[in-house]
Amino acid sequence: MNIVTTDSQSASINCIANPATSPSEGWKASMRAAFRRTGDLAEYLQLPDTAWQKGLAAAEDFPLFVPREFAAKMLRGDLTDPLLRQVLPIEQETVSVEGFTANPVGDHEATLTPGLLQKYHGRALMVTTGACAVHCRYCFRRHFPYGEGPKGIDAWSAALAAIHQDTSLHEILLSGGDPLTLTDGILGQLVENIAAARHIRRLRIHTRLPVMIPCRINDQLLTWLTGSRLKPFMVIHVNHPHELADDVAQALALLSEAQVPLLNQSVLLRGVNDDAETLIELSEKLLDLNVMPYYLHQLDRVQGAAHFEVSRAEGLRIVQTMRSRLPGYAIPRYVEEIAGDTSKRVIA
Repeated sequence: MNIVTTDSQSASINCIANPATSPSEGWKASMRAAFRRTGDLAEYLQLPDTAWQKGLAAAEDFPLFVPREFAAKMLRGDLTDPLLRQVLPIEQETVSVEGFTANPVGDHEATLTPGLLQKYHGRALMVTTGACAVHCRYCFRRHFPYGEGPKGIDAWSAALAAIHQDTSLHEILLSGGDPLTLTDGILGQLVENIAAARHIRRLRIHTRLPVMIPCRINDQLLTWLTGSRLKPFMVIHVNHPHELADDVAQALALLSEAQVPLLNQSVLLRGVNDDAETLIELSEKLLDLNVMPYYLHQLDRVQGAAHFEVSRAEGLRIVQTMRSRLPGYAIPRYVEEIAGDTSKRVIA
């Protein structure tokens, strides 16, 4: 694939932390400036003390991390804000619920080498980092042992060797954490190593960075993403239409102009997007931004996230309403992941 060059348009996506910083460095400043204390986020959003103090124990178990770019899209003083509900630690997370576990989708059993998972034929997933662009309270890897995985390009040698040796693989997924929290230099080296395996055809990036810190999409990223022979795909994660503000639209436009196919996956979450109107608006906005609605996930039953669960029956009613209002291509597949299955299980 030819390297796609862009003009200075990428520099106009300002990072809140330091708008004057160069596009290649500004996103790092935004990562450093993200909210890491519940009290600081609550003060910024003018939340009453009683709204967040009971969740401090949950934050000790799974720390808060919220970029200021994302927090700026939340409504001040509104505890029901759908973006806030995704990230605010609450007391219910500390309650054990039967059927909710630390390893809900069988990641441990699917590990081939440290940092490399394979669940489905023809593709494998690299857990590139434990760092994320945001700590989603429903994250299915919130208990994942990231400390046991490889760190840095040299530590991925076993995973890369396994990829090179297995000629049945045609696609590599970069996940985490979030792979785009790594520097462009490291990611460029990693993609170069993957592309050297001639049987690999496609590279898929799973990320929330274009939504959480849109200025992460810059010329340096586009160079390595489009510069190898691998066909790149990017899967973003948007749960609610309020996430798709102008800065996110601009980042997605840069990717689209670079001919990177864009897909979106959402999680069906109680109190966030568990109604047809919200998901219809989300699909419409995604299509306007050249993003294909891909998956609507039934919640992975991870310990600490039971309060987000929506029943399958309710989910089916929502999808049925979406079908009556949208063309088929605008409706994401409603799926769930079952540990040990050879593919996602399609609910509708």
